[in-house]
Amino acid sequence: MTKIRWGLLSTANINRRVIPAIRESARGELVAVASRSQAAAQAYADQWDIPQAFGSYEAMLASDAVDAVYIGLPNHLHAEWSIKAMQHGKHVLCEKPFALSLAEVDEMTAVSQQTNRVLTEAFMYRHHPQTKIVGEMVKNGRLGRVTVVRGVFNFAFSTRDNIRLVPEMGGGCLWDVGVYPLSFAQYVMGGPPEQVFGTQWLGESGVDELFSGQMVYANGGMAQISASFCTPFRTEVEILGTEGRLVLNRPFTGHNDGDRKLMFYPKAGEPEEIEVPEVELYLGEVEDLHTAVLDGKPHYLTLEETRNHIKTVLALYESARTGQVVTL
Repeated sequence: MTKIRWGLLSTANINRRVIPAIRESARGELVAVASRSQAAAQAYADQWDIPQAFGSYEAMLASDAVDAVYIGLPNHLHAEWSIKAMQHGKHVLCEKPFALSLAEVDEMTAVSQQTNRVLTEAFMYRHHPQTKIVGEMVKNGRLGRVTVVRGVFNFAFSTRDNIRLVPEMGGGCLWDVGVYPLSFAQYVMGGPPEQVFGTQWLGESGVDELFSGQMVYANGGMAQISASFCTPFRTEVEILGTEGRLVLNRPFTGHNDGDRKLMFYPKAGEPEEIEVPEVELYLGEVEDLHTAVLDGKPHYLTLEETRNHIKTVLALYESARTGQVVTL
């Protein structure tokens, strides 16, 4: 095998970002899409110039047409269809959040091992050069000891008719966008926190539409994250260290919009803008799966890290429900 044949499991809006990345990759080709009806799948295939359309998810998984699938289904379906895909011999790139419980994560991991299929969480920003530059600056000590990571991801709905507001479908702003600053903090801090405290505001939907979390790490570092469905779009990460701080005004999205800046403010001296290569945001996660499948190398975002993402989210939700600090 020299190329990975990709299939899209659903016609979700997020596909519009993944499709160009697959087509730009050197060792991938988009060959199929599946929907819940043949008519919907064919219409989508015609729109995006995809060769094959399947009228059910099962039909695509049972075929020999694809080697790997991208799963952009609603949150509560991630585990079920990742498992089914691997059991049909397909490699899986699963959109975040990976799952809604640790039991699901563990079952998905077990099936990946049993079937010898690659399974990885689709946190696109983790593969981008900007994030890797930040990681290297932390690792080489340029910031000194990292004391605090602050992260935010907010946006406001244009309509209330949105699956992100449905409790039984894994709705909530922490699951949807709060996982971005949460995962960034754990990347910088090198692992999950020891303790968390969360607060939330539940809207009419019954899900958190505003969430704020505090996390404390073994090295004494802290992270403060917030997410919202109620306020205008904003993303930012600030990393505070004993020797300086980093500020990312587009840590998760908009990497190529011309406004992205990675600024370093040293303890002494003038601020410095760190140059970041322009790379398609979703390309890295696609090529990472290619490397794992075709070259047999470990994927960049480990399943242990993914499990810690889910573990921390669940602890924050427990804290928000009980009003107590939760120890992981």
